[in-house]
Amino acid sequence: MEDRKAWPELPYAAWRDTCATLHLWTQVVGKVRLAQAPWVNHSWQSALYVTPRGLSTSPIPYGSRLFELEFDFRRHVLTVSTSDGEMREIGLYPRTVADFYAEVMAVLADLGLAVRIHEMPNEIADAVPFSADHDHAAYDPEYAERHWRVLMQVDRVFTLFRSAFIGKSSPVHFFWGSFDMAVTRFSGRPAPLHPGGVPNLPDAVAQEAYSHEVSSAGFWPGSPGVEQAMFYAYAYPEPDGYAQAAVEPAEAHYNDALKEFVLPYDAVRTAPDPDQALLSFLQSTYEAAANAADWDRKALEGPIGVPGKPRPI
Repeated sequence: MEDRKAWPELPYAAWRDTCATLHLWTQVVGKVRLAQAPWVNHSWQSALYVTPRGLSTSPIPYGSRLFELEFDFRRHVLTVSTSDGEMREIGLYPRTVADFYAEVMAVLADLGLAVRIHEMPNEIADAVPFSADHDHAAYDPEYAERHWRVLMQVDRVFTLFRSAFIGKSSPVHFFWGSFDMAVTRFSGRPAPLHPGGVPNLPDAVAQEAYSHEVSSAGFWPGSPGVEQAMFYAYAYPEPDGYAQAAVEPAEAHYNDALKEFVLPYDAVRTAPDPDQALLSFLQSTYEAAANAADWDRKALEGPIGVPGKPRPI
């Protein structure tokens, strides 16, 4: 049985305002990486990664130098470090998005990093530029840390699930646009042109992201209209019969409005074995997509990886 303390409660209503503010702060930081990193298929160059302290950009190129931004949700600071040995800290506390954005830009400039980002948030309807956002200013350190602790567990189980796929798979990464953790498997076949239409996101970005058939799964902490933490899984393009597939565990179901399978986070958190409950959701929803779309499963799949043991051929 897994230690349930590893999977903390994360009721969306308790940290709604903090969640909204932190979402925008991660966009500021993510856009710094986006402005500097070479484009990688499906926007993978823009994502953040879970660390033992929080969320990091990973090293970002700047000429012959490297720099990195990392949210530390144990000490509640954003660290900015460079390959020159310089480091600055920006406090995480109740402050406006405009104030946070201004300090991030000032610190980068002070470190000799002349980075400019597009100020308009992505994938958020009715958004305003970061420098004009004086409304979002909440930060509850307890819930910011809880969210990170959930992401640690999600990252760990998603990574285990990812290890059983030989075909093309994304890293396990955190997308600041949609504020979710995701892992995506690819059949290897091209997909129909995505229709786009994502709020404040160029259609070309969405179309490149979904240029090939996928089975994708993820976690998001909730948002207005979906006010609970959920795991999700979807296929693009969605094959006939996918929505009617039987998936596990029993609490999982297909949401007609979202066009995704969903599983409440609390169903995983309170399960006798949270890891197994989540793995069963990931595997059964993947099989629903792969079977309905006739993926070459024999060529694409393998056993779950074991530390220190090469994959058998």
